[in-house]
Amino acid sequence: MPALYVGIMSGTSLDGIDIALTRFHPERQQAQCLDALCLNIPDDLKQQLLDLCTPGPEELVRAGQAGNRWAMLAAEGVQQLLQRNRLAASDVRAIGSHGQTIRHHPELGFSLQIGAPALLAERTGVSVISDFRSRDLAAGGEGAPLVPAFHHWLLSDPIRTRTLINIGGFANLTIMRPSQAPEGFDSGPGNALMDSWIQQHRGLPFDASGNWARQGRVIDPLLQAMLNDAYFCRTGPKSTGREYFHLRWVNQLLSALTSAPAAEDVQATLLALSAHSIARSVVRVASDSSAIYVCGGGARNQLLMEQLQHLLPQQQVTTTQTLGVDPDWMEAMAFAWLAWRFEQRQPGNLPSVTGARGTRVLGALYPA
Repeated sequence: MPALYVGIMSGTSLDGIDIALTRFHPERQQAQCLDALCLNIPDDLKQQLLDLCTPGPEELVRAGQAGNRWAMLAAEGVQQLLQRNRLAASDVRAIGSHGQTIRHHPELGFSLQIGAPALLAERTGVSVISDFRSRDLAAGGEGAPLVPAFHHWLLSDPIRTRTLINIGGFANLTIMRPSQAPEGFDSGPGNALMDSWIQQHRGLPFDASGNWARQGRVIDPLLQAMLNDAYFCRTGPKSTGREYFHLRWVNQLLSALTSAPAAEDVQATLLALSAHSIARSVVRVASDSSAIYVCGGGARNQLLMEQLQHLLPQQQVTTTQTLGVDPDWMEAMAFAWLAWRFEQRQPGNLPSVTGARGTRVLGALYPA
């Protein structure tokens, strides 16, 4: 029977820790998500992780403590998943743990994820493979996005072009053409700016289905000023994160307006920014795709999905559920796949996506 792997993903949106129990069928090039869960991150830990995204006092101590708390929480989730599936730790080959990104600086040659993989292995009794981005960065790549390699392995089509959009805190595209190397890059913000804005103004973790944004009106001068940012003019490979797009960036552009807008109008504009930056990327590099498949938390934002369909009238915008993959668990499954690739000593990156000098085996092993 094919071996079982667990994938753990905690993204920049900090909306939870996704854990997916996954079985791979390499002979059929298929992946099966047997069960999955999402753990809520306690508010105080979430704030600790957010604080670590910017310089502050005692960073190393705070990062070490937050990483340990993240690992202990993730271990509880793995144990829950095993218990409800009546599995022992020995039934799982390995855990692929992304950890939590607190700094992403490919221009400086590093991307830092915390998550105490040794502690995770100790608490679960399962070997952990982690630190997936470093090897790609060492080879001159961006270290991100990494999920396009899994998208291509699992969902490429021999006849037609497919484009997948993963919308988490930030959005990344995977363009898969028959008999060609895949393309992929971060298009820009996904949910991160919207989440930060509603947290600041309404005390809510996210804007469910875009309902608050729907109450506002897009501020066209603000949207245009945002879209004029140099990041959106760059071609791939490229990646981004909270280091670049954050509320300070938004507030700086807001200060140039002649009057202070309503908070819901800013929310509507931030949603439009995500939709327009994604759609522009599709038009620029993937206009030959007949359908656009969305995964990640953004797939649940009904208004965002509606705007994408409006901006991309020539393509059908749907979710990866159409292809048989639950959009909520795609990323966690991807890191289970990266653990499997590590064990097979097979590459996990795509140089055409990250810009690395070549394919590399990604990850570091922490034995149980």
